[in-house]
Amino acid sequence: MDPVLPLEPAKPARIHAIRAGLLCRCPNCGKGRLFAGFLKVVDRCAVCGFDYSRMNTGDGAAIFIMQIAGGLVVFSALYVQIAFDPPIWLLLLVSLPLVAGLSIGLMRPGKGLMIALQMRGKMDGAR
Repeated sequence: MDPVLPLEPAKPARIHAIRAGLLCRCPNCGKGRLFAGFLKVVDRCAVCGFDYSRMNTGDGAAIFIMQIAGGLVVFSALYVQIAFDPPIWLLLLVSLPLVAGLSIGLMRPGKGLMIALQMRGKMDGAR
């Protein structure tokens, strides 16, 4: 008769958690959806059951996204202004929608990345 082995805790699937977070998938299994709405994180993964209620990314993703989008657009606008000297209204007409589009487009992957990094830190024993 085989001896009874103690149950081992379930290990996460062998996926790249950061890639899954950027794709807005569950960083634990890589298959479930991470968001219920635009930025509302699901309570539990529908596939693996991982509990997201303890995850708190706060405004971390928004801070990084504002710096990335703002930096790209401001330095691009500065280059265009120095090189071509367009009218200021044209520069604003192009720059403002560009920074808004970049910010909105990068927000979900950014928040998914922050959740994946937070999960990775907790799995490695960080507090």
